[in-house]
Amino acid sequence: MSVENAYLYLYMAVLIWFALLITVGLIRAIIGPRITDRVLSINMISTMVISCIAILSVQLAESYLVDVALIYAMISFISVLILISVYLPNRQLRDSSLKEQTGKQSGRGSGKRKGGKSK
Repeated sequence: MSVENAYLYLYMAVLIWFALLITVGLIRAIIGPRITDRVLSINMISTMVISCIAILSVQLAESYLVDVALIYAMISFISVLILISVYLPNRQLRDSSLKEQTGKQSGRGSGKRKGGKSK
């Protein structure tokens, strides 16, 4: 067994391992109860796809695949930023409106009279 064959088997094993992990991440993205679980699993999947492209670049001796991996990394980063900016402000607005509502409700029956003495 030559060194080239050893690397070929190693690359194939890593690609199969990444394929299994991508499947697990996809399942997590589908069943994740919160949006943060889904965003993190999609980010994990994209990172593993970038690694797979880099491994294929070395295995196939095609240097243009490295450029594809870099472009994919930039697109992945921008997509995560867009997802977070879409979902995070809505949550902050919802939380602030809930605080205002609870503040108004707690301010009503505080049990104090005009003079500051309690009943």
